[in-house]
Amino acid sequence: MIAATTPSPASEPILSVKDLHVRFSVAGGLLRQRRTIHAVNGVDLAVQPGQCVSLVGESGCGKSTTALAIMGLQAPSSGAITVEGRPVYGPGAPDRLARARLAQIVFQDPFSTLNPRETIGRALSQPLMLHGVRDRADRVATALRQVGLLPDHATRYPHEFSGGQRQRIGIARALILGPRLIVLDEPVSALDVSIRAQIINLLMDLQQDLGLSYLMISHDLGVVEHVSDRVAVMFAGQIVEEGGWREVFTAPAHPYTRRLIETIPNPARLTGGAQDILPPAPEPPSGTRFWPPIDQRPEIGRPPEPSTFLNIGDDHRVRVRAGS
Repeated sequence: MIAATTPSPASEPILSVKDLHVRFSVAGGLLRQRRTIHAVNGVDLAVQPGQCVSLVGESGCGKSTTALAIMGLQAPSSGAITVEGRPVYGPGAPDRLARARLAQIVFQDPFSTLNPRETIGRALSQPLMLHGVRDRADRVATALRQVGLLPDHATRYPHEFSGGQRQRIGIARALILGPRLIVLDEPVSALDVSIRAQIINLLMDLQQDLGLSYLMISHDLGVVEHVSDRVAVMFAGQIVEEGGWREVFTAPAHPYTRRLIETIPNPARLTGGAQDILPPAPEPPSGTRFWPPIDQRPEIGRPPEPSTFLNIGDDHRVRVRAGS
């Protein structure tokens, strides 16, 4: 049985998300009656300067909605989001131009985010024009070099690049205004396996060279394992487990986390040479049970049932509910 502990204090985060809720009102059924979809429920996240925090979970769990809310692209129903101490919503929130200098996002499909009628140079220079930057050509050339492309590529169009090169362009566009926080929404899931490693290595080099902080959205724990300082596991709109990558990957507590880790490909299993990669499943703290249960998916049309995010280590938390 795992025991509850007291967390250690942390420094001021570059990104702070507290009790984030996102709800949608939709119409459905024969009578077109409206109902409320609870997409994100009580999410708490923090990214420290220089960290990579990964938010993982299956499709539809609410992780991309969380990312959009952080970027100011989806208004939250309630909760607080701050970037570098400045609120993203509400009184005192920066305008859209100022917010663009604080955080940027790299999307899963780079081709769909590029105008096919614009050269790459124009696509990269437009944010600079909006912010009144004069040395735009030099800044574009620098950004292209940073992501492993040539300045001459600025005269080409999106269709002239491969998928991996387009993602490099997407990363360059995210860097062009010099933000300290980058949200990576499935940055390599649309790429060939051989290209994924190149993009991941590029992101890690940029993080070290430029002092960047990342929030990575992903369903691929094989990628997350190699780049993350911390991991938050999301299921049905709630974070069910969170901690340092070593704690989460070597001693996962929540059954959903264990299920995700067991999906990581292990070639040795095919030859019978691999044992179980996880330790035996732990028992929840006395008088509680892990929540939500993975054998009974929560109804997204109803508010989530009360639960507690419990500390089970110095850098490890899991969601539980009273009862057995």
